[in-house]
Amino acid sequence: MEILMQALKNLSTAEEFLNFFAIEYQPALVHVNRLHILQRFHQYLRQSPLPANCGEGEAILACRAMLERAYQDFVHSSSIKEKVFKVFRDAEGVRTVSVDNVRAALSGRQKAA
Repeated sequence: MEILMQALKNLSTAEEFLNFFAIEYQPALVHVNRLHILQRFHQYLRQSPLPANCGEGEAILACRAMLERAYQDFVHSSSIKEKVFKVFRDAEGVRTVSVDNVRAALSGRQKAA
C-alpha cells in the first residue's frame, strides 16, 4: 500500500485523481465541483479507512470505488444539496434579519459606547 500512498501524494487536482483511478468523468462537472468531489472522497476514506494489512490491489480498488462514489454524488446532485463543506451546512440555519433588528442592534452599541 506504500506505493499507492506515495502515488496519491503526487496528485493534486480532481482530474489527476480521476485519471489515476481510470474513472470516466465530465470535465464541466468536475470543473464546478472539484473541491467538493475531493472533500467527499476524503470523507469516505475517513469513514472507511483502509486496513493496515490491505494489499496494494485491494487498496486501489477500494479507493477507486470511493472516488467513483464521490464523483457520482455530484453527477446526481449538487454541491448545495450535498453540503460537503461547513459553509453549506451552516447556511441552512441562516435566516434573514430585518432592518429594524439591525437598527436596534446598532443603537444599542452606540448607547454602550
